Amino acid sequence: MGCGERRKCKHCRKLFRPDPRNRRHQSYCSTPTCRAASKAASQAHWLAKPENETYFCGPVHVARVQAWRARHPGYWRKGRQAGSALQDVSMAQAIGSADRTDKIADLPLQDLLSAQPTVLIGLIAHLVGTPLQDDIVRTTTRLLRLGEDILAAWTPFDSAGLGAGGDRLRDLRQDP
Repeated sequence: MGCGERRKCKHCRKLFRPDPRNRRHQSYCSTPTCRAASKAASQAHWLAKPENETYFCGPVHVARVQAWRARHPGYWRKGRQAGSALQDVSMAQAIGSADRTDKIADLPLQDLLSAQPTVLIGLIAHLVGTPLQDDIVRTTTRLLRLGEDILAAWTPFDSAGLGAGGDRLRDLRQDP
């Protein structure tokens, strides 16, 4: 394959040997990016001609496309064939924290209650729907104020039975 002149590719500017059957007008090498650039340049050259500017416009072409679509219903809506997965099926792996959860479940109740702050933070994160600390702190502060207001409302500070935090409790109920 040593014979033949070498040319510089119009896209990547590297030297290449054109195919002998097409050497007369081959200007791009055979790498995929250069082939794509060649096609784009060819299409742009074709569309730049005045006679081709309106080639795809007009009622004739609309009717042609509509007839083709009528002959091929659902062409674009076809799903992938069964068994043509994009990825291989992965085997399920055991979660590393499952061992710790099993060990925690076997603990006596007294030891389990020592994990109460961790459980509370996990519950708040679950209720809020996010593990972000800022959201957990905001929600925890709001819950703490609500709890204080409820406890203050139960203590008989005044003759009406409402605690000092009665107004804050009403404000919290109205605040989303």
